[in-house]
Amino acid sequence: MNRRPGADEAAAYYSIYIDAVSSDDGLAAIERQLSDVPKFFEGISDEKSLSRYAPEKWSIRQVLNHVSDTERAFAFRGLWFARGFAEPLPGFDQNIAAAGVDADAIPWAAHVEEFRDVRRSTLSLFRNLAAESWDRRGVASGNPFTVRAVAFIIAGHVEHHLRVLRERYL
Repeated sequence: MNRRPGADEAAAYYSIYIDAVSSDDGLAAIERQLSDVPKFFEGISDEKSLSRYAPEKWSIRQVLNHVSDTERAFAFRGLWFARGFAEPLPGFDQNIAAAGVDADAIPWAAHVEEFRDVRRSTLSLFRNLAAESWDRRGVASGNPFTVRAVAFIIAGHVEHHLRVLRERYL
């Protein structure tokens, strides 16, 4: 799995996430984040986790909840495509997902542990894929993806939000 996705493996929109991964191995990037990302979040206090950088923006808790929800959705896409299902998958609207949970009422430590749990599940899925599964393709939200691109998007989405947190919140 140690090659970057080609331009035809995901819609151009997703390059913001794919390009955020410095490694040529998406699985290795996901594995590294399992130890690095929770340490970053554990450095944020419970009080600080409720802060927003502007009145209408998400709190840090909401951002981490979004990261976990999005990873679940993309991991399912990876499973769907890897197993050879041909039917296109619907879109994932982050605003509907965010409105469906009161993330600020969930303890900060629970959000951090949930990220770990979701990431372990994602790793279990991707670690056990057959070599040919990485090239399998599917459509979600009207866009083409390979399983390889999905792995890079998962890792890059986390990197994107870590950068936003560092620049705007912390």
